[in-house]
Amino acid sequence: MTSPRTVERLVVIGGDAAGMSAASQARRLKGPDELEIVAFERGHFSSFSACGIPYWVGGQVDERADLIARTPAEHRERAIDLRMRTEVVEIDTARGRVRSHDLESGTHAWTGYDRLVLATGARPVRPPLPGIDAPGVHGVQNLDDGQALLDTLAATEGRRAVVIGAGYIGVEMAEALLNRGFEVTVLNRGEQPMATLDPDMGSLVHQAMDGLGITTVNRAEVTEIHTDDAGRVCAVATRDAVHPADVVVLGMGVEPETSLAKAAGLPLGAYGGLLTDLSMRVRGEDRIWAGGDCVEVLDLVSGRDRHVPLGTHANKHGQIIGSNVAGGYGTFPGVVGTAVSKVCELEIARTGLREREASAVGLQFVTAKVESTSRAGYYPGAALMTVKMIAERRTGRLLGVQIVGREGAAKRVDIAAVALTAGMTVEQMTALDLGYAPPFSPVWDPVLVAARKAATAVRAG
Repeated sequence: MTSPRTVERLVVIGGDAAGMSAASQARRLKGPDELEIVAFERGHFSSFSACGIPYWVGGQVDERADLIARTPAEHRERAIDLRMRTEVVEIDTARGRVRSHDLESGTHAWTGYDRLVLATGARPVRPPLPGIDAPGVHGVQNLDDGQALLDTLAATEGRRAVVIGAGYIGVEMAEALLNRGFEVTVLNRGEQPMATLDPDMGSLVHQAMDGLGITTVNRAEVTEIHTDDAGRVCAVATRDAVHPADVVVLGMGVEPETSLAKAAGLPLGAYGGLLTDLSMRVRGEDRIWAGGDCVEVLDLVSGRDRHVPLGTHANKHGQIIGSNVAGGYGTFPGVVGTAVSKVCELEIARTGLREREASAVGLQFVTAKVESTSRAGYYPGAALMTVKMIAERRTGRLLGVQIVGREGAAKRVDIAAVALTAGMTVEQMTALDLGYAPPFSPVWDPVLVAARKAATAVRAG
């Protein structure tokens, strides 16, 4: 039985972005004499940047510590009882308690809660392929994974690396391995790299990767990971070929880590993520909130729930949850699906819907694609970029934008992200008063050129 408490207790499951943002915001609003905060984290690190791991592996970030925003000791100094290497293994919603397992001592204990925050994150997709657990095969979800990969790279005599998957993590890890002097092959199940882009834009990424010396094999379905006599990885087999490998990195995406929530009977969506209301409270629950990579959120463009695992959202969720559990008020209205990445000097960005996604929700649309430069063409350093824009037929409402180019390309997607959030039409976008000077942009920004072309297509259609 749990002991009687005179102070309300907030329990947080997960010690990274969403969980510790929630705990920290709640602590800002309520002191220890008003709210006790207990947080559980099964790993060795708290409040770290998973997005920075490829750049640490690639050598752009020098130290692992540079990726840690706040240590467990710093959280404890702020009266947050953060219990590391402790995994919550059961949630008893009827009695308001969680059962935890201390991974160091092996002991179990029950902890009661008045309010509960689920921030269990996401887990890497790891299909049950023969050999996938062999030494030399690595995922890159947390800092322990990153360190293990670096140790393998340092100890490996061969210089052949295979990356399975060509999404954000896949292309970023391909760059990291290239920077470490490895010959890199990327095995991609899809038609082109970066399935978050339409194939015609993904082909630009493919061309750039080939130009860097990264071998990209599309429509490659991995069937087995081969091992040598010592049991270590030596090759990756697809239906059509065998690719020698001294190290393998998995980059096949992630899925919500909601096994605890499912066992507790909490509501899950089509993608397996927890379903919440606008306050990030779990639907149908009075005292349970959830945020970060374990939830599904509303797509403001399609009007449907989707799983969008990004640190930007996780931190926002945490701030909102922390305010709400401490008696304040905040809401998270949804997302438009904005993301940026890079592979060496190539910048990749998208927001809103791809053609396939627009079709899936029954939208009729037009597309426009333009090539331009990041600066005035005569100014030194002007680099080519391609902008693709999707607009709803007849209404002209902006539906999505994709950008592939060199320096100065990716962050232009923020213009489109704001326009999407505001529900603007492409005609309205053509009148946006954007900053101009030759070192920063042509007189007509590439996004506005694409908007003009899309507006013309809308009028013609």
